[in-house]
Amino acid sequence: MKYKLLKNLYDCFYTPPELSAQKQEIEECHRALSEALGKPERRLVPRIIDAKDRIAEDTSIDSFITGFELAWKLSMELNYYENERSVSCRTAMELRARFTSKEEEK
Repeated sequence: MKYKLLKNLYDCFYTPPELSAQKQEIEECHRALSEALGKPERRLVPRIIDAKDRIAEDTSIDSFITGFELAWKLSMELNYYENERSVSCRTAMELRARFTSKEEEK
């Protein structure tokens, strides 16, 4: 996987929701569909469910990584802003000090 460290962070911090009612509904629909289908078609149902689960997991991981990258970029931007602000404040204070000194010389 391209983002192994971020995937490990995802695994560490993400707790999937329970979703018991939804899981129960899926089981009931799966059972009813399997009973209505012939044997060859029944094999397709778990494959569809597994593929859908993989899509949901990949989407969840991608969302986590995208959110992490956004937070990282915001952190860097804020750090840059704070550094620029600090430089601006020091410059303003130095200018004020020089201006005050010249005023006192008169």
